[in-house]
Formats: sequence, structure tokens, C-alpha cells
Amino acid sequence: MRICHIITRLIIGGAQENTILSCRGLAELGHDVTLIAGPETGPEGSLWDQTKGAGFETRMAHSMRRSVNPLHDLKAGRELRCILRDLKPDVVHTHSSKAGILGRWAAAKAGVPSIVHTIHGMSFNRTQPAIVRAVYRRLEKWAACRTAAFVSVADAMTDQAVAAGLAPRERFTTIRSGMETDRFFPDPALRAGVRREWGVREDEIVVGTIARLFVNKGYEEISAAMPRICEQNPKVKFVWVGDGAHRTVYENQLTKQGLRDRVILLGLVEPDAVGRVLNGFDLLVHASRWEGLPRAVVQAMLTEVPAVTFDNDGAPEVVWPNETGIVVPLGDVDGLAGGMIRLANDADLRRANGRRGRERCLSMFDWRTMVHDLDALYRRIAEYTSAKTNAPPQAN
Repeated sequence: MRICHIITRLIIGGAQENTILSCRGLAELGHDVTLIAGPETGPEGSLWDQTKGAGFETRMAHSMRRSVNPLHDLKAGRELRCILRDLKPDVVHTHSSKAGILGRWAAAKAGVPSIVHTIHGMSFNRTQPAIVRAVYRRLEKWAACRTAAFVSVADAMTDQAVAAGLAPRERFTTIRSGMETDRFFPDPALRAGVRREWGVREDEIVVGTIARLFVNKGYEEISAAMPRICEQNPKVKFVWVGDGAHRTVYENQLTKQGLRDRVILLGLVEPDAVGRVLNGFDLLVHASRWEGLPRAVVQAMLTEVPAVTFDNDGAPEVVWPNETGIVVPLGDVDGLAGGMIRLANDADLRRANGRRGRERCLSMFDWRTMVHDLDALYRRIAEYTSAKTNAPPQAN
């Protein structure tokens, strides 16, 4: 089949990594694959280089931007429509909010037979003002009428979309966000080397976080929990991986708390280096207020690093309480602190949770499984569309 994936921008992020792996895998299966994205990157870093030599074509939609601008958005929609009319794909598969709306509109206008959309995280969510949620919900319902099938990276995304009235449950398929699982594994020698680079002793406990330095990624809650953790266990240190617009804000906050020397800010880390960094962690804290499926948590568990997380969105589908980590109510700073303290103080619990996490994630999140499931979904849609097209007209 001729397949086209569309995403708003190729920054370093979970949805973007998922999309590139999908395109690569589908191309390896013999499909003719094109990835379309806007030109924006930012402090999060860019994944455009990862598309080179990956076996699929790329097109840049120069008008597509993340921010809402009616003039740019209208221009981007028309640009996407022209690209799709040129490519004549059998399937268009959209990702992210902006590309999801504009891409599905353009695909419908271009007469694409099968339109699919992945929900990596709801475009209208608890972090937004009510009027913004209402607008996005209306747009998503409008786009849903042009969507043959939805892919959810977690069951929670299906539940939320159905509850919002976007589409009936039978149009949703859960396909877990795929990882290159063979690149994440525990390595004692690597652990020792990474911790030496950080200036961390073997007897110290590293609590790691991998997320953009931006609002709603949980740094406010983590910072609020840190004084209690440091008081309870003076051997705890924190490593923050990522960059973003709020880096200076968080650094100033840590300085005011007298905790700046307890935090190592690594900045941006290339996706290829994440497995190396994870080997230096003793536990991962993931406190995002809005997430589809937390890839950083899966990657940590593949490295036998247990996690502490809030119970929102897809996180409880990865972190099983008392088996692979600790889950606490959304926004519960005391619970977050307590979970980190419990794992920091119990090496046996960390090892047991980490081993179980790796066992589960190896089978659930391999990227080849994701690609196989996407291929099967496209074929089912194509068969249904063909049967519907070729069906004789109904008698009155």
C-alpha cells in the first residue's frame, strides 16, 4: 500500500519517535511510505536526522506550525491537500493535534480511501482552560467524522475519547507505543561509568526524570516533594534529562529551596543515548499531568529501573502497583514523595520491581509488534472499504 503519516513537528518526543518507527517498519514490510511534518523544532531537539536513510520518503509542510493561527492553518491545510493529491496514498495516518485536524481534513478533500488517527494524548485535557477544551473537542468531533479508525496508545485514551463522544468504541484499536526494546537493558559496567561521570557514588540513590522542562511535565510537584525526600534520605540525588522554556524557572526554584546542588541537569539527550542514561538511575519519577503512554517509564523498566508515577492517563497501564513501581493519585505531592522515599530506602524492592517491569515491557512494547498491528489494521480497513465500495446498491 501507499501510506502517508502526518505529524505536526519532528521534535524529540514520544509521539515523534513512535511515528518514525512506524514509518520505518512499514517500509521494511514493503509499503511505499511517506512522512510529512512541519519545519518547527525547538529546545526539545530535532528528529529530522533520524529519517535519513530510514527507507521512507519525507515531505516538509512548510506552512504547518504548532501554534494556532487561522491564516497559517488554512494555508497548511491547503498545502497538505496538494501533497496528498500528488502522492495519492491508500492510507493517511495522522498524529498530534494540529496535524490530526488539518491532515484528516486534507485527506478527506484529497479523496484518500482510508484515514487513521493515533491518539498519543487527548488534545483537550485537564491542563487547559474550559474554553480551549471545548474548542478542541468540537474540532476533534468534526475530524472524527472523517476518520475510518482510531489507534490508541493506551486503553485510557479510548475510554476518554468514547466518553467525550468522539466515536463509538468499535472504531478504536489499542496499539501500544513501540520501542526498540533491544536497545534498553541493564548493564552494571555502564551504570558504574555513567555515575562516575555524574560524580555520584555507588551508595547514593539517583532519582531520575526524563521530560521537557516545561509546565504540566511534573517538575512543580517533584520540586515540592524534594525537601521531604532529601530530609528522609540524604544520599538521594536527582538527575533531570531534558530541556525547555522553563529551565531557568526551575533552576531558580531549586536555588531558593537550597537544593540546586542535589540536582544534575543533563539537558537534551539524543534518543540513542537514553538507554545509557537510564542505567545510571536507581528509580524514575514520572509526574506528568497529561500523558498518553509514558515512553520514558517503559524504557526505564526495560532497563530494570522501577517507577513512581501519578495514576493519570496511560501510566497505570505500565506501572503496576507493588509489582513494577508505585502509583499515587494525580497531584498528590505527599504520595509522590512517599513513593520515592519507599523505593529509595529499599534496594530489594527496587530490584524486584525492576525485574518484573522488564519482563512485562519486553513483550508488550516491542516496535515490531506495533508495526505488525498497524499493518493488520490498514488491511482490515482496506478490505472493509473495498467491500463497501463494490457492494450493490440497496433496494428502496
